[in-house]
Amino acid sequence: MSERFEVQRTIPADAGTIFKVLCDPEGHVAIDASGMLQSASGQPAGAAGDTFVIHMDREALGDLPMGKYDVTVTITGYEQDSYISWEVSGENFPSIGHYYGYRLEPRDEGTLVTSIYDWSNIGEQWKASGMWPIIPETALKATLGILERTVRAAA
Repeated sequence: MSERFEVQRTIPADAGTIFKVLCDPEGHVAIDASGMLQSASGQPAGAAGDTFVIHMDREALGDLPMGKYDVTVTITGYEQDSYISWEVSGENFPSIGHYYGYRLEPRDEGTLVTSIYDWSNIGEQWKASGMWPIIPETALKATLGILERTVRAAA
């Protein structure tokens, strides 16, 4: 089984407009298809190393009784208008090696957006738990649809 998902969608908008949503903590909440992201605190990311907080509700997945909690999003990769990636951590929950991200490639009809979810570097104890992937590939595909809708509404 793969330890990485990549899904794509061409969105009829320029990369800068899309990237603005992906850097914004509230943008993460607005486009989330999992239902776990409830709200956010902090400023939009502008560089690798920037952080913001997402207020989560794991009950949306119905898999673990974690309830509401916060995660810190730490930007690990940042190339203006073309790439952003991040890892998550929380109180008593260090980053365990999985990350999320987006790659943006201009096309004649808009921007090809690739959503990335990679858990290949998590420890063996996490892999053995059977919990991975936490987010199904279908949720990544749905998030890209919501991203397109969000970008269109902002235009």
